[in-house]
Amino acid sequence: MAARLETFLPAQPADESWRIVDGEQTLAACSLWWRTTPSLDGVRSGLIGHYETTDDRAAGRLLAYACARLSEQGCAVAIGPMDGSTWHSYRFVTERGTEPAFFLEPQNPDEWPAQFQRAGFAPLAHYVSALDAGLELRDERAPSIEAQLRASGVTIRPIDAGRFEDEVRGIFAVSLDSFARNLLYQPIGEAEFLEMYRPLARYVDPRLSFVAQRDGRMVGFVFTLPDWSARPGTPKAVIVKTLARLGDGAYRGLGVALLERSRRAAHEAGFARGIHALMHDANPSTRLSARFGAIMRGYTLFSKAL
Repeated sequence: MAARLETFLPAQPADESWRIVDGEQTLAACSLWWRTTPSLDGVRSGLIGHYETTDDRAAGRLLAYACARLSEQGCAVAIGPMDGSTWHSYRFVTERGTEPAFFLEPQNPDEWPAQFQRAGFAPLAHYVSALDAGLELRDERAPSIEAQLRASGVTIRPIDAGRFEDEVRGIFAVSLDSFARNLLYQPIGEAEFLEMYRPLARYVDPRLSFVAQRDGRMVGFVFTLPDWSARPGTPKAVIVKTLARLGDGAYRGLGVALLERSRRAAHEAGFARGIHALMHDANPSTRLSARFGAIMRGYTLFSKAL
């Protein structure tokens, strides 16, 4: 029996989901989005996500079909892998390095990005994770920056794990403002954002994450988690998952102060290394990270004109 193409229902909603099946075995699968996707350089985009395959030939067939479907829906460019938006999983690991995968890091076989490239996709954006192996080192800029911020009414405190959802609401507001200038940004609703963060509550170590406030309003945060996937016998590490502040120039330098608070707290708690996770090459976070970190992994998001 020849492999057949059929629709399926994924765990996360999509505009369409397709898979190639041989008997009872799924050879390749993906989901498509086109109804509420971001524009790229002024043209309408379609997204390819939920990508999985165990067969090169089926992958090529599926990607060709996915691009044809997106073109039929009026999309001028296909982007992937992206599970609906940048708030969800996207990017392939393309430069693996020697460090093991860390907690919540997306993973994929090396064949998957190669399949996208054979289907005519080219790199659209590049991202890195960096390893900070010197948490005992201090950023000499931080004390004066924090003093200036304090004089302007900004205070920095540890996250309150007992009020996790309230803290996440503040994180949501800062994230909407801070990420609005990011590539392929789309706003998200507070309820969906809370749903994304709720499963992380059990993994939070309140010593490691910090929020900055002014007049009772959150203006910045650093969300840092222990690397719960670290193997026994390896140095304890933390993951700086997100570092963000409001775009107002009054908060310039707040990222330095927040990151230094988190690094120092991690060192005092017995952690030896920090991982600055999944930063766009052009993001200001990469400049902060470069002070103590070295690139450990690279990731790529791909696109194809339709």
